[in-house]
Amino acid sequence: MLEILVEEEEERESGEMGPCMEYLLQHKILETMYTLSTADCPPGMKQQVLMFFTKLLGRIQQPILPHINVYRPVQKLVRLCGLVQAAPTENEEMQFLCTVCAKVKQDPYLVNFFLENKDSHKDSALNNSLSPCAPGGEMKRNTEVPSAGTMADAPGEREPDQSHGSTASSVRCANDLAYHEYSSNGLYLGVRATCRRECNLVHSLLTLISSPDGRIAVKACEGLMLLVSLPDATAAQNLAGNTALCEMLTQRLTTLHHALPTSLDPLDIESLQPVNWGLDGYNQKEDTAAFPGKRTLISFLSWLDYCDQLIKEAHEVTASALAVAIRRWFFVQVLEPQLLQMSEEGILVSTALLARIVRQVESQSLLGQLVVFLLGKRRLHPEEPGEPPQPILRQRLIERCDHISDEVSIMTLKTFETLLQKPHPDILWNLVLQNLQERNYMEYKPPTQEDAEIAENGQIAGAVDLEEDPLFGDVLSGNQFLSSDWLYPSPQLSPEHGKDGKTEVHKVVNSFLCIVPDEAKSSYQVEGTGYDTYLRDAHKQPYNVNLQITSVLSKLALFPHPHLHEFVLDPYVNMASGCRSLFSVIVRVVGDLMVRIQRIPEFNSRLLMVRRRLVGLDPDTSLIDHLTLLEGVIVLEEFCKELAAVAFVKHHAESTL
Repeated sequence: MLEILVEEEEERESGEMGPCMEYLLQHKILETMYTLSTADCPPGMKQQVLMFFTKLLGRIQQPILPHINVYRPVQKLVRLCGLVQAAPTENEEMQFLCTVCAKVKQDPYLVNFFLENKDSHKDSALNNSLSPCAPGGEMKRNTEVPSAGTMADAPGEREPDQSHGSTASSVRCANDLAYHEYSSNGLYLGVRATCRRECNLVHSLLTLISSPDGRIAVKACEGLMLLVSLPDATAAQNLAGNTALCEMLTQRLTTLHHALPTSLDPLDIESLQPVNWGLDGYNQKEDTAAFPGKRTLISFLSWLDYCDQLIKEAHEVTASALAVAIRRWFFVQVLEPQLLQMSEEGILVSTALLARIVRQVESQSLLGQLVVFLLGKRRLHPEEPGEPPQPILRQRLIERCDHISDEVSIMTLKTFETLLQKPHPDILWNLVLQNLQERNYMEYKPPTQEDAEIAENGQIAGAVDLEEDPLFGDVLSGNQFLSSDWLYPSPQLSPEHGKDGKTEVHKVVNSFLCIVPDEAKSSYQVEGTGYDTYLRDAHKQPYNVNLQITSVLSKLALFPHPHLHEFVLDPYVNMASGCRSLFSVIVRVVGDLMVRIQRIPEFNSRLLMVRRRLVGLDPDTSLIDHLTLLEGVIVLEEFCKELAAVAFVKHHAESTL
């Protein structure tokens, strides 16, 4: 039959329908084939029908799918796909659905033939239209009056309905899927659906996504991604509002999350290799780095990645709806209670998983909803002391940066560090900029005549010259950093430099380079060591809290916003009473440090030993007294060098614009 139809089409002019095709359509041959496939009689008929439909739609070039005697049986056959998990016809079902998706891709308007309302009770009975939830799952015209037997067998009560007059009533069907509506004079008005029977193309694809056959599951995912990427706005609205797409995708995400063991190690969550949804070919027997729960963790992250990629490819209407659904039904209802629990072990696992989720999300819609979930909506005014925190999760995460448990503090700081690297403007605004916009951290002093003369000489009014600062008076002379080659490319300061209120870059750089006295420095004694070296190495050891704090601050210092730059990187800003700058805090830390190192015998040799050990140059594992303090000294030195480098690079970036 197929060969005859194909040959007939090839022999005729383009677009002209032949007698064989007319016969197929007029005599509802496809409807008959569908009926045979539902009973699979004779055995194997369903498989043959699926193959025929697939080849017919794939090989016939004429636009036959919009014909009522084609799309109706195709609709019904779509509903048969995925009804039985791991069915013997699963491969044919998937090929058929892929062919339908390809047709829809060619003509996006066709998608509306396969999207059926899940809440069609909102619409009145439509004459000459199809009800997706008629009794027995069959599509029936609303003009079809049910038999007396159907009415007698239908449990339920007549319910008043105002849509057809005050005396109109309806009787609930036996399967609780529809109402049979009647007017006050007994005239049958048709079947009106009240259910959420998702018997459509989207539902079939979502069902086959759960197939134990990985190839079938991936094909179903690809078909669904093709549907959501259609440019038709009406189709996108139907996908978002009239299918179970959002609910089922989110429900699967929730189910996979519930399957995660509570005994997961946070370090295993953090160190797991990147996961891609289409390449989830994990084999536990071949995995030399397996850990309990790895299979379920990969499954969860794979599905999260799929949802993220689906949102990235989807029409903006569908993408927004799915992202909101994930925030409401997964982030808020599932993830938030885990993050707000009191168990330290539970906090560690949930925060590690949150950091992993933040790292993995890439689509702008889902990232935006994640930011709203964690930080709340964008505020226009600074935070006021004593006001209720909104949301509470944001406040709780900020408080945990200084938790009694170092592990909780580190994991929370890692989450913020990851968050700061995401490309969303509300992140930095919510965490920092909203409280810096009015520059209340500065103490304003009216300029004097002396200040004007200082500004003319290329300095900033009110600044303290570094050479006159008693803290640095002893360390400036002969300091090795002042003669470093990398400082020389700095452009010559123009006579006007400094009048714009910015501190000269050489003053900023030297302030941070010289803040740690020479007797507490050790970097010049070990080659190839830098701040990034310690950051990389820290992932292999129990992570130091100080190092994580400085890592977050370095990320903040890199942002080009002028207020943030001023607050973090300008040592000469006149701070208002009660305000602390990063530089002032470091000065206090160094002052305390210089007192404490006087009590450590052989401080310099021990400091060098610890530095070599941190970067893997010394295999000695013997215990060293005051280890935490010595590591802190090294981190502080490298951090100050990092801040100096950031200030220098940002200055050059601005000068080249």
